[in-house]
Amino acid sequence: MPRADARAPFARTALALGLLVAAAGSAAATCPRPLYLTFDTGHMGVAPLVAEVLRRQDVRVTFFAANEATQQGDGSLGGAWAPWWRERAREGHDFASHTFDHVYWSADVAPARDGSPRFRVRASAGPHVGQTRLFSAAQYCEEIARSARRLEEITGQPALPLFRAPGGRTSPALLAAARACGYAHVGWAPAGFLGDELPSERYPNAELLAKALRDIRPGQILMAHLGIWSRKDPWAPAVLEPLIEGLKAKGFCFATLREHPEFAKWIAAHKDELPWSR
Repeated sequence: MPRADARAPFARTALALGLLVAAAGSAAATCPRPLYLTFDTGHMGVAPLVAEVLRRQDVRVTFFAANEATQQGDGSLGGAWAPWWRERAREGHDFASHTFDHVYWSADVAPARDGSPRFRVRASAGPHVGQTRLFSAAQYCEEIARSARRLEEITGQPALPLFRAPGGRTSPALLAAARACGYAHVGWAPAGFLGDELPSERYPNAELLAKALRDIRPGQILMAHLGIWSRKDPWAPAVLEPLIEGLKAKGFCFATLREHPEFAKWIAAHKDELPWSR
């Protein structure tokens, strides 16, 4: 009996994911020109405004979360922001890891004695901020899983078995290591780079909006942030709502990554492995 009880939460999680994956197929059929809008964490200063726009426009997105420093509160995955994440879960958004301490891959290094890969990394958040360290594949996987576990702890909703490396910086060895422990990497389309982390003096909001409306094509993954420290004229919400409205006017619709053809298959194949619960 104790062993059955211990497995019960995992069985419920697997069942929930199975139902959501099945629903993705029918949802995709009603969205003939889909786009997949994603947000990475940041200083969270615009997070309430982003949520307001998404709610008003009835758009579901995928959030990639790390525990980054914020303008207010104790980190983007800290207790102060937990109610914000729970509300997004109730609204039907999806969540995935951005590594817990926003750990940038820098380089592959010589393998360990057992032949396993190692990586040079540098965190931009957490207790090791700014330090260059060596990570084994297992350490990098734990860095991904830590964020996924925290998201599930906050929202009660299992994170998708996906991750986004900070800055999109990866190597074939890093991607293989992550996939081996259950996580597929999600990048973005060139046109889907919405430019909110670029300097506003050189890339004004009006220019970024016009470029996105001109270049975005069906099926692409789009990427923005919940606040960029260096941009003086914030991208959100100035561009976000006009962009969504303009894309809708062109016949586009929005879905989360669980409905993306490639990643829906990955989620279905890995839903019983529960990498976020290790």
